[in-house]
Amino acid sequence: MNASDVVVITGASAGVGRATAWRFAKRGARIGLLARGQERLDATCREVEELGGQALAIQTDVAAADQVEAAAARVEQELGPIRVWVNNAMATVFSPVKETSPEEFKRATEVTYLGAVHGTMSALKRMLPRDTGSIVQVGSALVYRSIPLQAAYCGAKHGFKGFTDSLRTELLHDGSRIHLTMVQLPALNTPQFSWSKTRMPRQPQPVPPIFQPEVAAEAIVWAAYHRRREVHVGLPTVKAIWGQKFIPGLLDRYLARIGFESQQTSAYIHPNRANNLFAPVPGDHSAHGMFDSRSRAYSSQLWFTKNRHWLILAGAIIALLRRRRDY
Repeated sequence: MNASDVVVITGASAGVGRATAWRFAKRGARIGLLARGQERLDATCREVEELGGQALAIQTDVAAADQVEAAAARVEQELGPIRVWVNNAMATVFSPVKETSPEEFKRATEVTYLGAVHGTMSALKRMLPRDTGSIVQVGSALVYRSIPLQAAYCGAKHGFKGFTDSLRTELLHDGSRIHLTMVQLPALNTPQFSWSKTRMPRQPQPVPPIFQPEVAAEAIVWAAYHRRREVHVGLPTVKAIWGQKFIPGLLDRYLARIGFESQQTSAYIHPNRANNLFAPVPGDHSAHGMFDSRSRAYSSQLWFTKNRHWLILAGAIIALLRRRRDY
């Protein structure tokens, strides 16, 4: 794959998707930007072109398979063969299960889970005959470790991982050279906390520590070109995944105690504020949310993840030299 690859990003108009578009643009990529809000799509398109990429903004609701398929066809017609597809679109509602409506569960699932299924199927339709391409599934630590107040999102993300694992085995069975990977992200400073539907009395926030969306974008672009089954981003993600493997019951009790407060700031919000669950919120909200002063722009853990082969090699050389010295 090369710098001028054709890339499709869903949920591309804000947050992680927008930051990822910036990073691909710096490589000179031709990018199909898919999202619901035309105003933010147009702004992202301008930024991509300013950074050296080429952009095609397509207003798309990923919950609708026909819209995703039409967008994929248009990208190939206007930009060329799709080499990288990033499934990033998501929707959520901050609410206890007992207060969440069936319609809200349905919508969050349609966007977060089925939207990724629709994107993957449209990507495969084009990549399989060419036997090349990369599909990046944007996941979360919540793929492994669910938290209170986000059952709709966590359930959809768990399903997303199950779908991806099944598909991976099918591609292996067929001897396909398509690269399928999943990037598990930490808490991020994105606009979702300003516009997601919520029944919490106070302002929702990511569970600290918080990272900037550019950290996620770095991992996503890297994952597209390196054949890793999964890429875990940030030490909190690693701790959540391993904690769920070994002490799930303890984590249940821990999150029952701190999980409600840790997802809220001290600021009260209007109970009927605008939200983007069923329709986009007007305005251009870019990639960052309201937590810049509390967010980290770098992850040492990600650097180690990206360079682990070199680190292992260096460790082996050091061990060999020490052994020879001892003799």
